[in-house]
Amino acid sequence: MNLDFSCRETRQVEKYLRRIAVAKEVINVLPKLAHTEENLRRKSLLKSAVFSARIEGNKLTLSAIRFSQGKKEPQDTAKREIFNILSTLHWLDSKSGPKALSKNLILTVHKKIMNGLVAEAGYLRKEASAIFNQAGVAIYLPAPPNEVPILIKKIIDKTNRSKEAPPVKAALFHFAFEKIHPFLDGNGRVGRILSSFILKRGGYGFRGLVSFEEFIEENRQTYYDLLSLNKKDITPFIVFFLESLAIQAERAIKDLTNKKEEQPEDSLLPRRREILEIIQDHKMVSFDFIKRRFLKIPDSTLHYDLKRLLEKGFVRKIGSTRGVLYQAKR
Repeated sequence: MNLDFSCRETRQVEKYLRRIAVAKEVINVLPKLAHTEENLRRKSLLKSAVFSARIEGNKLTLSAIRFSQGKKEPQDTAKREIFNILSTLHWLDSKSGPKALSKNLILTVHKKIMNGLVAEAGYLRKEASAIFNQAGVAIYLPAPPNEVPILIKKIIDKTNRSKEAPPVKAALFHFAFEKIHPFLDGNGRVGRILSSFILKRGGYGFRGLVSFEEFIEENRQTYYDLLSLNKKDITPFIVFFLESLAIQAERAIKDLTNKKEEQPEDSLLPRRREILEIIQDHKMVSFDFIKRRFLKIPDSTLHYDLKRLLEKGFVRKIGSTRGVLYQAKR
């Protein structure tokens, strides 16, 4: 298989690279609102996980996952897919995370992404594979399994040596990775996460506030159509990838600039902030209503969260005993 994919320096490529560069600089110089930014970063990570899974057909929505998070690994397959992506993103973003693109990184990301989902998690495929369309017709035959280790080494070496702008480098890697199709399952999720890693290592981390998977999920068919390109010049795919990054970076800027100053609720712990938002959205709710959104959290913990919200003046309690209702003060 020839991995010598290329991108022409078109006006569209130049335009999106300029927009991305400007967005990067704006995000870097915007005032840092610690609590606000942490909340936005948390939401961005969650969006990356949810939308990456939805691109592959997962039906769960952002709100459904947002209000069902717990510390235990979920048994439900759809939720586990998102849990795995989210935990992998946290690992990559941690101080103990990897520093360079390598075969070990690729295998580790796959192992984490597919943990509990397939028996071959963390292993390159050892059998022939194919990519099928919705009608069940094979539309692409990746390289035979004996060539996969060689191709993985080639794509790593080529990416690490590349002098392309990091956004173009990340896009070229993603396209080639999907063409190699090194695993029996999970290639799309792994490829997108590794592209994010390449962007961050190249200085395009955007303070952890940009989720390009959201744009891809919104334009899923275009994404798959462009991945099916069968020629050396893959400029249309590069343009699409750059567009997704530019648009999502500009959305992140709007989110940041819409918050001129921090609000008291910005300092709340994540789950307490979510409980407050539930109460604000529904005007008046019972404990049982809140409990249904946090099924994996012990009752005693939720009662303590509500107690702290009461003490800090965010909510008021109406009624007593089993008939208690909670209402937002602001």
